[in-house]
Amino acid sequence: MKCPFCEHVGNRVVDSRETRDGNSVRRRRQCLSCGRRFTTYERIEEIPPMVRKKSGGRERFDRAKLLRGVMKACEKRPVSPNQLRELADFIEQKVQESPTREITSSEIGRMVLDRLRLIDKVAYVRFASVYLDFKSVDEFMTEINQLVRTN
Repeated sequence: MKCPFCEHVGNRVVDSRETRDGNSVRRRRQCLSCGRRFTTYERIEEIPPMVRKKSGGRERFDRAKLLRGVMKACEKRPVSPNQLRELADFIEQKVQESPTREITSSEIGRMVLDRLRLIDKVAYVRFASVYLDFKSVDEFMTEINQLVRTN
């Protein structure tokens, strides 16, 4: 495990505890080179859930990819890392609960939008602008007007 600060590979586990939901173990680690602490999470690896893309292709569900997209939408917004983690946990759980262990990228996008609408309206609009792939300003304005009406 590389230190996220200095990239040294040596570290020691300072504290381990089970997360509230019992699905993972949280570990606090301390780098043996720079001395800084960081957190890692350990999860059970199962048969990976798959995502069916709009193009028809399939790929493994990637929690990190999901978080990157949501973090981009939440840049410079008052959204805590904990809120992002909870959003990712919720979606990951839904994907894993799917009886077929497969979900469409559209379903994931819709779930992200539903959650972002509750967390931060600007982040919602940012994510929607990419996910919904607006073809015109009118489509964009229609979405914003719907957001304002439901607020």
